[in-house]
Amino acid sequence: MELIEPTLLSTKIYGIADKIWKVALFGPDNYKSAVISHYLRSKKKNLKKVAIEFSKDLLEGYLDEDVTSKVAEDALQYLIQFQDNIPFPKPANPKFTFIDLFAGIGGFRLAMRKQRGECVFSSEWDAMAQKTYYANFGEIPFGDITKDETKKWIPKTFDILCAGFPCQPFSIAGVSKKISLGRLHGFDDVKQGNLFFHIAEIIDKHRPKAFFLENVKNLVSHDKGKTFKIIKDTLEGLGYSFHSKIMNGKYFVPQNRERTFMVGFDSNIYNYKENFQFPELINLNKKVKDILENKVESKYTLSDHLWKYLQDYAKKHKEKGNGFGFGLADLNGISRTMSARYYKDGSEILIPQKNKNPRRLTQREAAKLQGYPDDFIVDAVSMNQAYKQFGNSVVVPLIEAIGEKIIEAFESKKR
Repeated sequence: MELIEPTLLSTKIYGIADKIWKVALFGPDNYKSAVISHYLRSKKKNLKKVAIEFSKDLLEGYLDEDVTSKVAEDALQYLIQFQDNIPFPKPANPKFTFIDLFAGIGGFRLAMRKQRGECVFSSEWDAMAQKTYYANFGEIPFGDITKDETKKWIPKTFDILCAGFPCQPFSIAGVSKKISLGRLHGFDDVKQGNLFFHIAEIIDKHRPKAFFLENVKNLVSHDKGKTFKIIKDTLEGLGYSFHSKIMNGKYFVPQNRERTFMVGFDSNIYNYKENFQFPELINLNKKVKDILENKVESKYTLSDHLWKYLQDYAKKHKEKGNGFGFGLADLNGISRTMSARYYKDGSEILIPQKNKNPRRLTQREAAKLQGYPDDFIVDAVSMNQAYKQFGNSVVVPLIEAIGEKIIEAFESKKR
């Protein structure tokens, strides 16, 4: 979004507002710009003073004169006028609040927003994912959730903690790769595996009514079930109930995508008697052809060189007796699971074309394969980055269906 030239505001204030917009920082240590964007989105009074101060800090070196607090505040107020232009503003008359940890590009946020939830804090480490998130929600997520500087901005109270925490330490592909490289995995993976304990720490400190977690299917069986037992025991030890189920996104989108979901409620409120069950899923017989665009640019068609390489690779592994190779999608069926590596060659989900080499999905088709709405902005980043982001994301309508059951449990408690 470009700022519109003002007619009633001075050139100075417009220039400063424009600078705040363009200087906005992305990345793991971006708490100043994150605070500003959270203030612009929520207009919460407790963030106003610090947002003004941070705006002044971000503008140092960009203007020829000092920026006063009054001018910085006027500039922020000017920016607020344009916040409703984003595709997914906060819902009118929200029913509950939630925080969005390991937010990615906002799959959880879209789903919980559909249930009239207001996101009061978001966190995502990856700078490219932050850009897509910002384009759609008008909010720059805070960065590294392992840092106290990030955690201190979490509101004292909120209703639900949502987190699709990193899955590489637990996924079958991730574990196999780490073993082959002689690396640690699961909770022994210091960089990623222990991120769960930061979730547990936040739950323990803020005591939300419920948590809603997502991870790969292999989480349940990893390390002979020991990893999952640690997660379950930790959350139950905090005084929460624990519901878990492996569910498949294929009931909502034409993609085979099994994931582990975990939901729990504060026993101090519900006394382990909450009325919650995972939704029963009905097969809607989704088909790949339903998400395909009518006109697709030639850049998505595989080159002769890449197509030959993929065929030779598949042939070599078939002769060895394993199933490695490309996946030519059945347009009347469902696809394989899309992963973050899709950007490399698209081999796991190739779309057949008449009298042409097969092609990759477009960014919009990748979004649809995960159940994202048509007005979700997919081009805030490069094509390869978009593929990574959707490969790492959740099936939005499945999250929505589970979220609906959580809110039903909230409302049954009220009755």
